[in-house]
Amino acid sequence: MKVEALDKFWADKSRYDLAEKRFYEGPQKIDGVTLDDGSKSELSQRLSQLEGENKDLKSQVSSLSQLLSAVVKRLDTVEAQLKLTNGVSKQPEAAAKKPEASDKDDDDDVDLFGSESEEEDGEAARIREERLAAYAAKKAKKVQIIAKSNIILDVKPWDDETDLKVMETEIRKITQDGLLWGASKFVPVAFGIQKLSISCVVEDDKVSIDWLTEEIEKLEDFVQSVDIAAFNKI
Repeated sequence: MKVEALDKFWADKSRYDLAEKRFYEGPQKIDGVTLDDGSKSELSQRLSQLEGENKDLKSQVSSLSQLLSAVVKRLDTVEAQLKLTNGVSKQPEAAAKKPEASDKDDDDDVDLFGSESEEEDGEAARIREERLAAYAAKKAKKVQIIAKSNIILDVKPWDDETDLKVMETEIRKITQDGLLWGASKFVPVAFGIQKLSISCVVEDDKVSIDWLTEEIEKLEDFVQSVDIAAFNKI
């Protein structure tokens, strides 16, 4: 009987009860961190830090979004100004090329903001006119270079009895806008005959060399032939 009672008696039960109590009441762990008083304080600080960082990130994202919106709005404004300045608006041309529509189409296409478009077109036209006027004034002030030529003509008489001085006088009577007679001299040819070497300056756009030689050769009483001895651009 004593042996059977000893077999059913749990002498170490209190020790096991204490171990079980400690197991259930002992410190808990989350992600390897034991949740005792000190650990709970550390976890709280980490959570507070993460919340603060999250708040700062949200604030920065909001600021960047506002800045991006402002930049996009500014770019749209600059683009609109450039189009207006360069006269890119094609609304008048499009309206001219667009075929006539029915009354129904006209009603459907009513532009409630047509006044603004007209004002923009008027502004573009005004800017274009101002630029054209400025260009014309600049071009008018620019000194235009007039192309000129210096020519020496050899005029041969019929014989030695031709009065070269009278012949020269008759030649100088030939006048034309852009023609200026210069110096002259008598040059011996042969057998006592001399020729007249006379220079002149002509504006290329106003005086033709062929016309000038033909006018001199019309003096048939004095002139046998005309040759171009020298021709230089000025």
